[in-house]
Amino acid sequence: MFSLTVSDHVMIAHSFHGEEFGPAQRLHGATFVIEAEFRAHKLDRLQLLVDIGLAKVELRRVLDQLDYTNLDDNPMFRGINTTTEYIAYHIHGQLAAACHEGKLGEGGRAVSGIKITLRESPNAWAAYESDLA
Repeated sequence: MFSLTVSDHVMIAHSFHGEEFGPAQRLHGATFVIEAEFRAHKLDRLQLLVDIGLAKVELRRVLDQLDYTNLDDNPMFRGINTTTEYIAYHIHGQLAAACHEGKLGEGGRAVSGIKITLRESPNAWAAYESDLA
């Protein structure tokens, strides 16, 4: 299995609903380092998994929808607790669609899985990974 990872970061604001979240129910900020790992069983005719430049551009395009925003105001997340895990899931869906649409080059359509990791700090992170259909 081959893998290729690109990373970037975002700064967001959000709040959570539910007493379980304690003080995080109040509006607060977070900075996430996002790693997008693409996996495939084979390389394309150029010996690439995906075009790394296109992968970086596409990750940034997805993150631009979140960066420096209050997720509580984003209609995409209405009624959803934008936990680290959920944001990883959301980014995964966006990048999976980009692969299917060929936005990561010829090899993108052959990507068999993606893992998205969001790092809140050196001591805490969450991830979502899934095979692509």
